[in-house]
Formats: sequence, structure tokens, C-alpha cells
Amino acid sequence: MISQLYYLIRSQADGRYLVAQVDHGDDSTAKSYLLMFKEHFDALSYLNTHGSDVSDRFAVEAVSGTQIKGLLQRWGFTGIGIVQDPLIPQIEFLSKDSSL
Repeated sequence: MISQLYYLIRSQADGRYLVAQVDHGDDSTAKSYLLMFKEHFDALSYLNTHGSDVSDRFAVEAVSGTQIKGLLQRWGFTGIGIVQDPLIPQIEFLSKDSSL
């Protein structure tokens, strides 16, 4: 995971990253997971499939595995969500407390 490049979707308006809000049901606040894609074209497919009307307001950004921990800390994300299939979508969630 460290040497691999991942692709994130970021708002051009305010610089925020695309996240998944997951409600675990055990408390009142939802957890934010940074959505990551293994390929640039997967991120674009996700945008075009699920946000075609606003896709021009977002950009795809490449980050290395070494940058992820800093992003999680800086933005206060609970963990990451690696998108396995951008069309359905299937997402594998990992929290900071697990093997990140």
C-alpha cells in the first residue's frame, strides 16, 4: 500500500475530498471515510456514474500511499474506503485503528 498510487476525488470549489459517511448505529455521529480509487479511470467512472451533473466541479488527484496517513490526520477522517467497483459501487472500509 505504501508504494502504490491512489486516486482521490477533490472539490475544485472548496478543496474537500469525496468521502463516504457511514453510520455505524452505535452513536449519533456518522464516520467519514476518504474514498480512494486504484486507477484514475475508476475515479472518473465513479464521478460520471454517480455525479454526472456535478462532475465538472471535481478533479481527480493522485496520492502515494505514504501521504494517506497525513491526510487522515489533517482532515480528521475515520479511515479509508477503497472503491473496488465504481459502478455498483463496492467499497472496502478500513479504519485508522486497523492495518493502515
